Amino acid sequence: MIAYLDCFSGISGDMMLGALVDVGLAMADLREDLSRLPLSGYEIRAEEVSKGGIVGTQVVVKAEGNRERRGLFDIIEIIGKSDLPAEVTGPARRAFERLAKAEARVHGHSVEEVHFHEVGAVDAIIDIVGAFCGLHRLGIEAVHASPLPLGGGWVDSTHGKLPVPAPATVELLRGVPSYGGPIEEELVTPTGAAILTTACREFGAMPPMTIKSIGWGAGSKDMPHPNLLRMFLGEAAARPREQQLALIETNIDNMNPELFGHVMDELFAAGALDVFYTPIVMKKSRPATLVSVLAEPPLVDALSEILFRETTTLGVRVTDVARRCLEREWREVETEYGPVRMKIGRLNGEVVNVAPEYEDCAGLAKEKGVPIADVYEAAREAFQASQEQE
Repeated sequence: MIAYLDCFSGISGDMMLGALVDVGLAMADLREDLSRLPLSGYEIRAEEVSKGGIVGTQVVVKAEGNRERRGLFDIIEIIGKSDLPAEVTGPARRAFERLAKAEARVHGHSVEEVHFHEVGAVDAIIDIVGAFCGLHRLGIEAVHASPLPLGGGWVDSTHGKLPVPAPATVELLRGVPSYGGPIEEELVTPTGAAILTTACREFGAMPPMTIKSIGWGAGSKDMPHPNLLRMFLGEAAARPREQQLALIETNIDNMNPELFGHVMDELFAAGALDVFYTPIVMKKSRPATLVSVLAEPPLVDALSEILFRETTTLGVRVTDVARRCLEREWREVETEYGPVRMKIGRLNGEVVNVAPEYEDCAGLAKEKGVPIADVYEAAREAFQASQEQE
């Protein structure tokens, strides 16, 4: 099960809890989980509210008496004394550690000196631990989210007025796609940012998924737009594995064509995943060759050096690319001509592509004096028979 968070109005801890309850988390289960924390003096309830004409769930945590200031180690001790599963306590602890480091960086303190003013009260502990309890209860294995609107203006804090987004929030959102607006309000709180950046796997468009249910978590403020967090819950659709690679390219119009074969061999020997040549036309209508090398990022320097030493190029272009590929494995099958290795491609465990290894087929065709097509066909039939026996 995966979840996608549509953060068109940002995210806070109570909005996250509201979305989880609205999408199917039972309040009785949430209360039972939270009762395992050594905390008292609070009550939690869920209310159905309307925001901009859309009905959602608002989770309200009411703490009694004075709010106690706590340091990071106080909170980690509270979480550690519970008997909640590691799938809950681990990410909850990491979320508070991220908050402490962000606060320390902003205010020039050590992590040990940080006391959570805005986020150290009982309600923030309930928000963060409750969020991970909900994800665990609902069986959510991966969380994805949209880019975040940060809002603008000012927010009151124990340090006085701070710009929105709050400095600690910005620290937590390093590397996360974000944008300004749409209104002068705090849309992403430090607590919301800590939960999201700890739980979320990817930020961007909704991943391919079969939607099972939709929940709306309401924020406490009324805004010109619906102040809601929308959660889509469902099953991940089949999707090939994605890998971040580098594409190294150069145009060459003044090199002996006989040398290209040697260059390709050198690049493959140095670890290139793929090398290919494309005929192109350059300035002054000169025929030329586009050299393209696909590789893992750590090999860019070594492969570029080969191009500089072995070709006439004066420069290369390096581009970050994403490659989606099937899970791959090799399996040997026995044919009437001899053994042939089969390259198998799987999508979510299902075999979707099978190809006999060319070198094996070519060698057997030459050895047996038969057309290579016959060896290919025999290999495919042998593989199909082995599949039917499984």
